Amino acid sequence: VQLQASGGGSVQAGGSLRLSCAASGRAITTYVMAWFRQAPGKEREFVAGSRRSASSTHYADSVKGRFTVSKDNAKNTVYLQMDSLKPEDTAVYYCAAEAIDHVSDYACGRQKSVYTYWGQGTQVTVSS
Repeated sequence: VQLQASGGGSVQAGGSLRLSCAASGRAITTYVMAWFRQAPGKEREFVAGSRRSASSTHYADSVKGRFTVSKDNAKNTVYLQMDSLKPEDTAVYYCAAEAIDHVSDYACGRQKSVYTYWGQGTQVTVSS
């Protein structure tokens, strides 16, 4: 599967952005989809993930209640709605995919080493 992330930009604190990750090659219903981010000088970290069903989502504590991951299976696209953005959310955001059978549970799905397929990243900058 090939992933194309888009939607990044610059916003002020408190603002919103919606990131998109368009998949091609295979249906996203056969994958665990996730968003990660990497700030300068820091490790790439898990942000949000989604398994097969729309209700099977999980989030990093730092974004819980502010970010929402969703999927449009007809468009083969995953979204990350980011509200109440903070300067510490500034990072390059990446979408990732891995076959569902290779991701045993939510804890596993938070590990970047699990994911085989990655998008190219999109920059999000939040100013105070």
